[in-house]
Amino acid sequence: MSSTKQLNNRSGDNASKKRCPLATGLEGIAPLVRTVEEIPEPITTVIKGNIPSWINGSFLRNGPGKFEFGKDNFNHWFDGMALMHRFYIHDGEVTYSSRFLRSDSYVRNSEKDRIVVCEFGTMAMPDPCKNFFARFLSRFKIPKATDNASVNFVKYKGDYYVSTETNYMRRVDPQSLETKEKVDWTQYIAVNSATAHPHYDREGASYNMGNSYGKGGFFYNIIRVPPPEKVEGEDKADFSGAQVLCSIPASDYKKPSYYHSFAMSENYVVFIEQPIKLDLLKFMLFRIQGKSFHKVMTWEPQCDTIFHVVDRHTGEKSKVKYRAPPMFTLHQINAYEDKGFLVMDMCCGDDGDVIGDFTLENLRRAPGEEMDKFYNSMCRNLPRRYVLPLTVTDDTPSDQNLVTLPFCQATAVKTGCGEVLCTHEELYDEELFQYGGLEFPQINYAHYNARPYRYYYACGFGHVVSDSLLKMDLETKKLKAWRHPGLFPSEPVFVPAPNATEEDDGVVMSIIITPRTEKSTFLLVLDAKTFTELGRAEVPVNIPYGTHGVFNEMR
Repeated sequence: MSSTKQLNNRSGDNASKKRCPLATGLEGIAPLVRTVEEIPEPITTVIKGNIPSWINGSFLRNGPGKFEFGKDNFNHWFDGMALMHRFYIHDGEVTYSSRFLRSDSYVRNSEKDRIVVCEFGTMAMPDPCKNFFARFLSRFKIPKATDNASVNFVKYKGDYYVSTETNYMRRVDPQSLETKEKVDWTQYIAVNSATAHPHYDREGASYNMGNSYGKGGFFYNIIRVPPPEKVEGEDKADFSGAQVLCSIPASDYKKPSYYHSFAMSENYVVFIEQPIKLDLLKFMLFRIQGKSFHKVMTWEPQCDTIFHVVDRHTGEKSKVKYRAPPMFTLHQINAYEDKGFLVMDMCCGDDGDVIGDFTLENLRRAPGEEMDKFYNSMCRNLPRRYVLPLTVTDDTPSDQNLVTLPFCQATAVKTGCGEVLCTHEELYDEELFQYGGLEFPQINYAHYNARPYRYYYACGFGHVVSDSLLKMDLETKKLKAWRHPGLFPSEPVFVPAPNATEEDDGVVMSIIITPRTEKSTFLLVLDAKTFTELGRAEVPVNIPYGTHGVFNEMR
C-alpha cells in the first residue's frame, strides 16, 4: 500500500489533532531533504548582531545528508547517510565545517555506487551480479545492523560518539569530525542495541537502555557506563566497567515495544513500555519478502502504557506496575523526585503510526493540497506530566488519588494487584495549538536535569518539520516563540552563561534552514531569558533537516 493510501485510510481521531488548527497552503520542503556536499575544512561565517564572547566551544549537529547512491534511492528520512556539522564559536566569531561519517554503510555503498546495506526504511536488494540461486538464498539471511549513526552525538567516558539505534556507534573527533573506530555494544555487554539518548549523572557516569533477546525471551536492559578513568595519551574507545543494571522482560515477548529514549531522576530509571510494537515474526517474513524494518512497527492502542521503575543504584525493579492509557513518546523533558513522588514530563502523542510516515516521498510532497493532507493526517505531540507515587504498599488505599503534590493535576490510583493507574496533566495552554504542538525538548541539563525546574525549550510543529522555537514556562504554562515564515529551526540547545544565578541565564542556539533560497543557512543565538535574537552567523551552505545536537564546551 502506498504511503498516500495509508494516510487516507487512517482514522486519526486523536485529541491533539482535533484541537490543533488544520493547515492550508503549506509550502514545499523538498530542498530540506536532499543530498548536500560536505565541507571538511572550516569556512568563515558572516556575523549579524552579537554572538556573546563568553561562548567558547562547538555546536555539533547530526542528521541525514545523502539520500541516494548511483540509481538507488533511500525510502525513509532516517535512512540518509549521517552528516556531522560543527559550528565553532570563539570570541564572538564562528566557523562552519561538516563531514560525512565514514561508516561501513557509507563506504560500502560508495564503493558499489548503490545501496548494499539495509537501513530503517530501505531494504538493500541482492547483488545483481550474483546468479539467481545466490540472490534467492540471500533473502533468508538476517541483515546485519547498520552503523549509519545519524541520530545524535553522545558521550561515554569523556569521548564523543555518534549513535543510532543499533548495536553500533562510531567514535568521532569533535573538532575535526574525523571518523574513528566502530564500537559494538555486544562486545562489552549482553545487549543487541542501544538508544541514541543516554542520560548522565553528576559523577560522570552514563546510562542507556538496550534490547536483548534469546531463548529466555525479549528484555529491555538498563546500561551503566562508569565515569572516565582514561590514561593520558590513550586514544581508543573505553567501555571497561560497563554493566547491565537491570533486565526487564517484555510484556509480550513476540511483540516487544519500540522506544527511543527513557526517563531518569536522581535515584530512578523509568522505562516506558508503550504500544508501538515490533512484530518479530513479521520482521523475519518481511526480510524474505524484501520489505523494510519500519513496516514491522505497529501502533496497538488496545495495549496500555507501562512505566517500569528501577532503582539506578541497586538495579532493583519496583514491584508496583504503573499503568497509563495508551500513548507514545519519543523524547523526555525531565524527571525528578519530590516528597515521595516521581514527576515525569515528556512529549506525548496519541497515534504511534507517525514514525513510519517520514518517508522521503511524504516529505517531498508538492506544496499546497498534497502537503496539507499529509500534515493534517499527523498526530500532534504535546507535553504531559505523569506522577508516580513511590511508597505504594499492600496497605495503600485503593480507588483514591494518591498524588498530593499541590502543584500537580496528574492522578495516580491504586487499582489492586500491585497496580497503579496514572492519568496525566497537560503542561500547556491553548496557545500551543497555534504552533502545532511541540517536540525536541531541551532543558538546562547541566544544572537542572533530575531536579525541579521551570523552563524548557522545544520546536513547534506548524509544518511537517519544525517551523518555530518555543520557550515553555511550567509555572504559568505560557510560552515565548521565535517564528518566521519560510525558516525552519533545528532542535534548540541551551548553553548556560558563566556564573549564572537563574535557570534561564544563558543562550539558546539553533540552526535555521530554508527551502526558499539556496545556501541561506544561519546559526541563530537567542537570549534564553527574553527569547529574543542576540545574533546570527550566516554561512553560504545548504544543510538538510537534521535530528539532534549538543554543545561541546571548550575551556
